[in-house]
Amino acid sequence: MAVDPICNMEVDEKSAKFVSEYKGKKYYFCASGCKKTFEDNPEKYTEK
Repeated sequence: MAVDPICNMEVDEKSAKFVSEYKGKKYYFCASGCKKTFEDNPEKYTEK
């Protein structure tokens, strides 16, 4: 299971409908809103 970097929900990579790639790494999201938030400012959620 992957963790949505916006809301911290667990997301199954195999069935995830919302996926984004940033700097060669895939990020999985529970909903389109979380994906959009990430894509608007990916640096904010990948600094960790």
